[in-house]
Amino acid sequence: MFFIDPSNILITISLLPIIGSLFLLTIPDNRIDLIKQSGLLISCITFILSLVLWIDFDKSSFTFQFVKKLSWIDSSNFYCYIGLDGISLFFVLLTTFLTPICILANWNHFPNRIKDYIIAFLVLETFMINVFCVMDLVLFYVFFESVLIPMFLIIGVWGSRARKIYAAYQLVVYTLFGSVFMLLAILVIYLQVGSTDYHVLLNAEFKGVKQIFLWLAFFIGFAIKMPMLPFHIWLPEAHVEAPTAGSVILAGILLKLGSYGFIRFSLTMFPEASVYFAPMMYTLGLLAVVYTSMTTIRQIDLKKIIAYSSVAHMGFVTLGIFSFNSYGLEGSIFIMISHGIVSSALFLCIGVVYDKYKTRVYKYYSNIVQLMPIYVTMLFVFILANLSLPGTASFIGEFLTLLGIVHINSVAAILLAIGAILGAVYSIWLFNRVSFGNPNVTYLTNLEDLNLREFSYLTPLLILTILLGIYPELVLDYVHASSTYILL
Repeated sequence: MFFIDPSNILITISLLPIIGSLFLLTIPDNRIDLIKQSGLLISCITFILSLVLWIDFDKSSFTFQFVKKLSWIDSSNFYCYIGLDGISLFFVLLTTFLTPICILANWNHFPNRIKDYIIAFLVLETFMINVFCVMDLVLFYVFFESVLIPMFLIIGVWGSRARKIYAAYQLVVYTLFGSVFMLLAILVIYLQVGSTDYHVLLNAEFKGVKQIFLWLAFFIGFAIKMPMLPFHIWLPEAHVEAPTAGSVILAGILLKLGSYGFIRFSLTMFPEASVYFAPMMYTLGLLAVVYTSMTTIRQIDLKKIIAYSSVAHMGFVTLGIFSFNSYGLEGSIFIMISHGIVSSALFLCIGVVYDKYKTRVYKYYSNIVQLMPIYVTMLFVFILANLSLPGTASFIGEFLTLLGIVHINSVAAILLAIGAILGAVYSIWLFNRVSFGNPNVTYLTNLEDLNLREFSYLTPLLILTILLGIYPELVLDYVHASSTYILL
């Protein structure tokens, strides 16, 4: 046991990035190196502190740990709790792990506005951490929507192409539309229960038609955020226009907010409605896996290929969540974590070649293995993980999800397996098309292998991809108790 109260560490983690952003405001704009080093240091300290929570976490307990009561004002009527269970713990770890990588990814970009750029990421980190920490429905909604503000700026200001403003507005309009229904549902819940505290709501009963409508209201908000088919239209556009680090945080964390909401609120607060709508969720999940996998094969933009594959992986997550057994639920959680690592790594790999050649159209790339052997070796491992090869992190999640679904519906399991095969098709095709073939001497003349900075942020992702594939108990042992409690 550590001498410092872990609950105080959790508060520190939830506030340190935004306090650090305030510190960055005091640094003159011309001190670019100091700004970058300070931003990286703040994000690294946050990650180290989150590791302390992981070490001190009791994996045998299903209850929230490191719980702290926070009073908004000097009154017992205005307070909330923050805490972590075995599920939210790893999403906090993933958030704090990816943020320093995002800062490193665009280390030499935006020299005139680098301070604003790093501040936007630190503020975004604070909002994302608090989404997973707060144990109050209203505050969850506040932070759930607040992530749109810095993300809008990251895409709209620092995006890479001409349609970045359109993509930023599309992201906000889509997600705000769904969240209006969710906000109305929260008001209805408060009027009935008189509280928005999570543990109080777990003991509340919403019966009949009211539970159906409340579930649907939450469904719209969460489905757009995931995103599920057919609410996914905003995602490829946002990925294509976002800077590399924006795509990393979008795929690594923001896509998990909706599925986390389904697990945390839909399954626990509206269990009967979740069972009632399970066939619809299976249908949407299977369509996402099969349809978007086929759509991915037709793409020519490297980022769009990974973006559409993310929708397919979220289809796996959907089926796992609504399998209502521990195999499926734990598999879906593992997919979310592994996808946050693998998809982020693939976007970083695309960013490496885009920074060197300023195009993401795959036809301009061929036989880069001759010029970038270290890069291609790393890309190969991440591609194998994307197609869920045994021994990589993605395989464990998809295997558990299939195991959970086959107990419910064998036809759905077969279609899900077909989707996995299609995923292997476009993954192998992408790697083969970019890495091998006739050298494209007309276009690829200045490509160099990974530099030290690029190697330093890709290597931890590579290690985690293999480590979680070989030793999944690092996650599953902590998730099991909380997932079992949710299914009770």
